[in-house]
This record gives sequence, structure tokens and C-alpha cells, in this order.
Amino acid sequence: FFNVNYFLVLLRPNVNAYIDASYHKSVWRGVEAKLHLRRANPSLFPSLQTRGIKKVQILSLRRSLSYVIQGMPSIESLNLSGCYNLTDNGLGHAFVQDIPSLRMLNLSLCKQITDSSLGRIAQYLKNLELLDLGGCSNITNTGLLLIAWGLHSLKSLNLRSCRHVSDVGIGHLAGMTRSAAEGCLSLEHLTLQDCQKLTDLSLKHISKGLNKLKVLNLSFCGGISDAGMIHLSHMTQLWTLNLRSCDNISDTGIMHLSMGALRLYGLDVSFCDKVGDQSLAYIAQGLYQLKSLSLCSCHISDDGINRMVRQMHELKTLNIGQCVRITDKGLELIADHLTQLTGIDLYGCTKITKRGLERITQLPCLKVLNLGLWQMTEDKVKIRLFS
Repeated sequence: FFNVNYFLVLLRPNVNAYIDASYHKSVWRGVEAKLHLRRANPSLFPSLQTRGIKKVQILSLRRSLSYVIQGMPSIESLNLSGCYNLTDNGLGHAFVQDIPSLRMLNLSLCKQITDSSLGRIAQYLKNLELLDLGGCSNITNTGLLLIAWGLHSLKSLNLRSCRHVSDVGIGHLAGMTRSAAEGCLSLEHLTLQDCQKLTDLSLKHISKGLNKLKVLNLSFCGGISDAGMIHLSHMTQLWTLNLRSCDNISDTGIMHLSMGALRLYGLDVSFCDKVGDQSLAYIAQGLYQLKSLSLCSCHISDDGINRMVRQMHELKTLNIGQCVRITDKGLELIADHLTQLTGIDLYGCTKITKRGLERITQLPCLKVLNLGLWQMTEDKVKIRLFS
């Protein structure tokens, strides 16, 4: 006969141990709390603090942001991405004193935020290392001047689709206006995707002032050209460069990059329709240490592949989707020479056949093969199928 009371007496010490363990900070190290702030909960923030949780993502914000800041004075990471109702006024009431612990702030898609908020951030969040302003379309060059004045520890900045930002603002970040602001000279990651007002002058500022930069995203920046690549070619610390859909980049721009001091590991020139086979020859000559190369929808052919593959011994990822001039011959060259490849994108390569694909699937390290609408499986290859 099972005695329930006796069982509970035996179990109680273990239950208490589990409860105690659940509050141990080592259990919660690195955890990000995801919260809907709708109504008051007096026990919420004390509970998070007891567990040592210092990272918070606000999924919906119907209370004052100051409620979070006051409740977590040692907060290290605050993600407000998509909180469309957050205003300058709300942020201003939250940031009223120094918050030295805060290192990461994500305001992406907080579309009501303006330069006024950046003034508060620059004043009170001096130790900030990551700031995401992607989609904050009301930010201007004045806001970047405030960032350059106050956030000297910043390592990562995302300005995606900040449509009012121009060369002047990038000059502020790069310390070109030292009389007004020192600049964010410790930046390592800079995203300028879809900043349509930028020109080659911005690239000149970046190359002169941001010499610690490792990752630069210029995708969809239609105002930059081949001439700007001369400036970037001198950036010896740069690891990854994204030029996707930069319409004015051609073989000449790739030549400039390959002739400089760059030691790139990742390059994306997808949808640059002026990039062709000659670019692959330049890449093989000067950028042969690449580990990732994206050329989707570029005007390359088997001839270009032939001019590149023998020097690219470190290449692990090759994206040539929608390169409609590539045939089985190109795939055979890839299979013969790029033996370190772990992933390849062949989506939309309409001239390849099963014969070429069979050669590709024999690559010894291949793990990911994107064929789009193709229906072909191989035990040692993970096929990604997209409609």
C-alpha cells in the first residue's frame, strides 16, 4: 500500500534543494528574460535580480520604461526591438542618471525615436558597447554627432535604413570633427545597409578614422562606387565586407580591393550586376585567403570559376545562386579544387544538371547545399529547399 504522506516527507528535502538550486546565479548565467510589460508586478524584478539575470528583452511595452531601469539598476543588456510605441519622452524619463552597467541597447524598429533620445543615451550610457538603431528612420547626422561625443566605448553600431544619415554623420563617427566630438574610434562592427545618402566620401572617413573596424556592411548603398574601394583597400583590420546590391561596384572596384592591404575572410558582392569573370581573377590574385564568397546573380561563368579555384584553398562557403551562366563544367572545377567547401548555394543555376550535382556532393566537407526547387538528396549533405 502506497503512503502518500510518507512519500511527501521523503521528497520534501529534495524539493527544497531544487528550489534553492533554481535561484543559484550559475544556473541563470547568460539568460535573457523576455517580458511583456503590461501591468505592475512587484515581485518581477527582485526575482530576476536574485537569479542574477542582467539581460532583458521587452516584447511589448505598455508601462513606463523607467519601471525596468529602476527595477534593474545593474542591467547589462536591454533589447527594445520593435517597441513601436516607445517615444523620446518615454526614453527620457527612463534615462535620468548614469547606468554604467548597461553595455547593449537595441532600439531597432523603434520608429518614433529621434536625435533627442540619442542625446540622453550619449549622456548617461557612457559604457555602451553595442547600439542597434536599425530602422530608426528619424535619426540624423546630429544624432551621430551626439553618439560620437559621448559613446567612446562603442564597438558595434547598426544604422540600417537610417535614411537621413549622410557623409557628414559618418565623418562625426570617424572623428573627422574633433573640435565637436572625439568620435567612436573603437568601432569594430558598423552596419550602414540601405543608407542611400552615403557616397565614397564616407568610405574615406571610415578608412582614416575607424582603423579598428572588422565588419562593414554597405549593402544597398547605391551612392558608393569603385573609387571608394581604394579607401577601403587600406583597412588592414577589416575581416568582412558586404557590398550586396551596390549597383555601382564593378570589376574595377574588386581590382582596387585586391591590390590593397586587405586580409578579408568574407566578401559579399551578390546582385552587383557589373561584377563578372574578371573580378574572380582579381580575387584569386589578391583576396585568396577568403573563407566566404557570395556572388549571387553576378555575371560570372565557368571561365571565371576556372580563373579562381586554384588559388582559393581556404574557401569554405561559396554562394553562386542565380548565376545562370554556370554549367556542369564550373561545378566540376569547384569539386576538383575547392575541397574545403562546407556550403554552396546553387539556387537558380538553370544550366547545371544532375551530373554536375553528383560531382559537388562528393566534396568531402560539404554539409549544406542549397538547390532551391531542385529535388535531390544525398546522405552526407543537408539540402535546403526553398520555394
